Amino acid sequence: MSGAADLKVREDRASFWATLGSCAMTRTAASVDGGSPGVASPFNGSIPPGRPGLVSPSPLRRSWELARWILDPTGFMQAQSRRGKDSFQVSVFGSAMGTGPVFLLSEPRTLQALMSRDTGSEFSSPGELNLLLSPMLGVRNTILLSGISHRHRRQLVMPRFHGEHLQNYGRLIERITREEMATWPQQGEISVREAMQRISMGVILEVVFGLGQRERHGELEALLTRRLGMTATPLTSAVLFFPWLQKDLGPLSPGRRINQLAQQTDDLLYAMIAERRAQPHGDRFDVLSMLLEARDEAGEPLSDVDVRDELMTLLVAGHETTATALTAALYWLHRTPHALERLRSELDGAGVGADPMKLPYLTAVGQETLRLHPVAMLSFARQVQTPVELGGQCYEPGDLLMACIYLLHLRPDLYPEPQHFRPERFLERQFSPYEYMPFGAGVRRCVGAALAQMELKLVLATVLGEMDFASANSRAVPQARRGVTLGHGAPVRLRRVARQRAVAPTQTL
Repeated sequence: MSGAADLKVREDRASFWATLGSCAMTRTAASVDGGSPGVASPFNGSIPPGRPGLVSPSPLRRSWELARWILDPTGFMQAQSRRGKDSFQVSVFGSAMGTGPVFLLSEPRTLQALMSRDTGSEFSSPGELNLLLSPMLGVRNTILLSGISHRHRRQLVMPRFHGEHLQNYGRLIERITREEMATWPQQGEISVREAMQRISMGVILEVVFGLGQRERHGELEALLTRRLGMTATPLTSAVLFFPWLQKDLGPLSPGRRINQLAQQTDDLLYAMIAERRAQPHGDRFDVLSMLLEARDEAGEPLSDVDVRDELMTLLVAGHETTATALTAALYWLHRTPHALERLRSELDGAGVGADPMKLPYLTAVGQETLRLHPVAMLSFARQVQTPVELGGQCYEPGDLLMACIYLLHLRPDLYPEPQHFRPERFLERQFSPYEYMPFGAGVRRCVGAALAQMELKLVLATVLGEMDFASANSRAVPQARRGVTLGHGAPVRLRRVARQRAVAPTQTL
């Protein structure tokens, strides 16, 4: 290792231990239902003079902010909100996003101005700003590509998640959900997240790879589950923010296990790609077949690396986020009796031929779940290209701006009693794409948003239309970091109870 590289590792290690030490000194107990622990600040919140809102954080402040962001992201963001800020600077991303200061925004008109102008001369959306995700996803995928390459890849992938394909996925979702339900005990508890992970993994594997490779599916599912599980808690998520932890530093290091799992996953994916290239089928409609037939912006076939990176992106994003949303929906419904009863009534009243996708309260339940528990806490970053004013704040070229989706969804001026689970709010008014954005907005909006919303509604309709449960959690389950997303700080569990009502006729899409 070179002297400069060795010095960088030592600095990163020192920052890591300082981060954990500062968090250990300041972390306090959780105090709100579904909320997060609070952290007492050792700073007075003053901002040095200079450009409005601009801070040059000391190493101590940077370590303290990073500790809060890793171990208590919702508490970190709520603390800023309590100060009445719609825009605030953070220093938690370090060199992963370049050298410019990073600001989080949460005012709808400001977000509209930003997200509707993110392809022009004022703001850009470079994929390289998302390098934090590269150890898992690679760099040749929709999330990390930029410019023409990004637009072309989106146009390539998007059709597989809309139109006729989406209708076919509806039948697939219902079948896989019923197969999972058949394994649940007649009495006793189920781990909600584990069950929802099996459903969402089964769906995304068949969407991406198609039928006929069940043995490979099981092997890939096991590898991905183990890999994602390594960053499933706030503490273990630290590996994403400290690159030296991803290095192989010996048999007991997380980097050794991460690299081994990554190699095993890559070996399997490349074998599946090679087999499909050797035996192409023109009538297949899965994503892998589409990627192998596609041409890039220069008219050349995608390389195996391009295909692998895109597959990993779809597998991780299409599985992990949906499982989290389903878990959150079942958690909140079983802690909010009036919402659960109203949904049950709607499902029971749906007659033969009813389309679950058109049930208004079911739709509202999905929307309220993603409002109160947005899986993505932040949007992808936009970079300022020319001096600009947004929401009374001046930004300079190089500044990085991100929508704070979590705080946007908790604004009391948009959502009265924002901490309460109340699906009715989405039946009472419509929200603009800049007031409600669980899937982001602009050129970086999630390509799988339609599939995710369909899966959320169909799984809930299938499960709750045929089975009754009660919450098995004696205490509230707080929100907590899960990798780069927002998950749950403890297992969510449901207990099956005797069904007291007739089963509504089911509809196969």
